[in-house]
Amino acid sequence: MDPLLLARVQFASNITFHILFPTISIALGWALLYFKLRHNRWARRHGLPFTADTPWLRAYHLWVKVFALTFALGVVSGITMSFQFGTNWPGFMQAVGNIAGPLLAYEVLTAFFLEATFLGIMLYGHRRVGNRVHTLATVLVAGGTTLSAFWILVLNSWMHTPAGFELRDGVAHATDWWAIIFNPSLPYRLSHMMIASGLTVAFLVAGISAYRWRQGDRGDDVKLTMRTGVAVAALLIPLQIVVGDLHGLNTLQHQPAKVAAMEGIWRTQKGAPMTVFGLPDEAARETRFAIELPKLASLVLTHELDGEVKGLDAYEGQHPPVAPVFFSFRLMVGIGVLMLAVSWIGWWQLRSNSRPGPSPLLTAALLAMTFSGWLAVLAGWYTTEVGRQPWLVHGVLTTAQAAGPVPAPTIALTLAIYVAMYLALTVAYVATVFRLARKVNAAETSRSATGPLPALGRMRAGAA
Repeated sequence: MDPLLLARVQFASNITFHILFPTISIALGWALLYFKLRHNRWARRHGLPFTADTPWLRAYHLWVKVFALTFALGVVSGITMSFQFGTNWPGFMQAVGNIAGPLLAYEVLTAFFLEATFLGIMLYGHRRVGNRVHTLATVLVAGGTTLSAFWILVLNSWMHTPAGFELRDGVAHATDWWAIIFNPSLPYRLSHMMIASGLTVAFLVAGISAYRWRQGDRGDDVKLTMRTGVAVAALLIPLQIVVGDLHGLNTLQHQPAKVAAMEGIWRTQKGAPMTVFGLPDEAARETRFAIELPKLASLVLTHELDGEVKGLDAYEGQHPPVAPVFFSFRLMVGIGVLMLAVSWIGWWQLRSNSRPGPSPLLTAALLAMTFSGWLAVLAGWYTTEVGRQPWLVHGVLTTAQAAGPVPAPTIALTLAIYVAMYLALTVAYVATVFRLARKVNAAETSRSATGPLPALGRMRAGAA
């Protein structure tokens, strides 16, 4: 067993598990703020106290529990990942620790503490603190998740497009922190990830709402959250297509070998075709059974039908493994197309208040797409990270140079433990989210049997 390959697989398994949860918590914080602001507006409009039962507040109470669960798992998996920098990849911090260390510290000091401090108020403070304080806590937690993502993506982007440093005896020293933070790929990676998080949460909210609807819950909060999730997804997916194209052009400028692997372009050529699908054969340097669209790759990448696109032959020994990048990119794009179709059809069906509710076909589609954002994010993450190989910090530090001397059997044992634990925790997380939805359904059934709460009765009377 190759220790380097095992170390890479171990870190990949860790980051695969970890990224699932920040992907949800980043956008879910802002979704909670939206629910809270809509609740405040509803209460004011009907002359109700802010503690009154409203559909938006019920949505807030459900999803703040999901947020807390997500935040906890993100923290635990992040700690494990940070330990691997010292055990499996000591060369990383030795070479670029002067830059990576401060960026990680900024994330903890400016973002993590903010989230952790005010999350308790969000969870338990609705009837214990004033409404303004509770709303402010939601704002600060949502802002903290975004700030946290910003610093992590600064470091990740710098590893892809390093800038603002100089090497002294093989060690990177910062010369311009502005250039380090706002490195060439940050705007595209940050935008792409923020929108991906929004899409993940939009389909999660819509999917869980569809599940509640199919379980017989016809509460107002179910309709509102389903419509909100579908509308947000319908708005974000076209924006993601545009940002993804810009991100691809930026990648072509700074990491052309990655783009060649994504597109399966083996030879430098003008008027390069776009390969829709095929089976890359790296030994034969060709894509077998390729389905191609003539000249489309050149048009997309150079905006010219006969534009020249460099192939993998221009990067012998310095390009990533083709098959993983090729297939993960197509999986990401394929899920994006499904998101576009489901969200637009769903928005068209749910746009009118006169409809009694979503069709069984739509709720089935939304339920099936509940965690589609996870698959798309992981496919995109594998595309960008595997596509960086053989570099850990592009043009500065290779993966092999950063690896530590841990023997293969030790890595294999811990890898097996990690994978088993991560699979169990992922299954437990998904099961808990659906269990929370079922508990809300039971509460709604009880409310329907005993009649509405007094506050809700006054609210409905006022609306009438």
